[in-house]
Amino acid sequence: MTTRADPPAGLPPSPLRATLERWCREPYAIFFVEGVLLAWCGVLHWLLHACGLLPDYRGVFHSYAQIQGFLSCFALGFLFTALPRRTETAPPTLTQLSIGLATPPGVVLCAWLELWVAAQVLWLVWAAMLLHFLLRRFTDRAAGRRPPAGFLWIPLALLFGAVGSGSILVAELRGGDPYWLRELGRLALLQGTFLGLVLGAGSLVYPLLAHGQGPPDAAARDLRRLPLHALAAALLLGSFWLEVFVSMRGAYVLRALLLLALLGAGSVWRPPSVPGWHRRLIWLTPWMLPAGYLVGVWLPAAKKGALHLGLIGGFALMALTVGMHVALAHSGYQRALRGRSWRALLLGACLSGAAALRLVAELDRERFWLWIGTAAVAFLAGTGVWVQVVVPKLTIWGGVQRPAAEGS
Repeated sequence: MTTRADPPAGLPPSPLRATLERWCREPYAIFFVEGVLLAWCGVLHWLLHACGLLPDYRGVFHSYAQIQGFLSCFALGFLFTALPRRTETAPPTLTQLSIGLATPPGVVLCAWLELWVAAQVLWLVWAAMLLHFLLRRFTDRAAGRRPPAGFLWIPLALLFGAVGSGSILVAELRGGDPYWLRELGRLALLQGTFLGLVLGAGSLVYPLLAHGQGPPDAAARDLRRLPLHALAAALLLGSFWLEVFVSMRGAYVLRALLLLALLGAGSVWRPPSVPGWHRRLIWLTPWMLPAGYLVGVWLPAAKKGALHLGLIGGFALMALTVGMHVALAHSGYQRALRGRSWRALLLGACLSGAAALRLVAELDRERFWLWIGTAAVAFLAGTGVWVQVVVPKLTIWGGVQRPAAEGS
């Protein structure tokens, strides 16, 4: 008899079957590696242009590659792995796995070729697949547990992304007009989606990784807070309208205050009580999001650089550090997670340096490409550290490489 934990039926015979079954059970391995490869695609062309090896630079491609490629893969790897374990439900199906693997690189390729409509159609397919995956596990009556209440922000994040992607799609179909519609869509997609994912996934990640104890299941009493969450979501969407039509500074202040309130309402303000230097990094990263917005209020001429304090020092560093923890934990390196790993500190230093250098590039426009190239080198070095730590401990085409000894 087939059980809920069994892999999808109808898979081809081994060794391909063993590989696909492995990816369905442990999806983080393949998605995290794919995410880093797409991150390199999004950053490497900046370095090549700064060195004079690439004739043009493509800012829109860079943003799509980083958000709809790199960070989408890490979000999917985390949710495909963590949610079935939390709810004691089935892993992703082969169809869901295939869509998740194919759409982010498809978006990145379409963005490079400037096929903007195709890029957004692919990402909407990705979002619809993930929303279906989430709702089936949120509403499954046979689930052993429920997700925490903060997971409400994950479908809200997908809603922000769908609104943003749909707005860009409509504007592109109309020849790029109206400009304001495309700008609203870009803000909702590139910022709203991952602010929501940080808040949603963080409701599980921070208590579990920082204090060794997961949050309680969502309960009926949490329904009383739904109006507050709905108000916060509406204000977040309203901040994008505010930025396009009224005031960038006002929008950044509103976003910073919302993030501080939502982060402060959870357990993120408590320093980690479990040893492990990477846990300190995970604790610090969400505070980089409001910090980036507040720096943008202080230095409005450098708003893109300030935004990258949150995008690199918040989003990217958080994704890589959580990814490192998940990979090591599932590969059997439990003792290493409680140690003082210099590699985790080097990862944090490289990405923090990349974020700071990106800000300096906006403040020193005369040497803009020097700073951008240096920031790209720092980012690539940080992801190289991540690859050196994580990838040798994974055997993507088979099982997991277990440590010979627990502390190795």
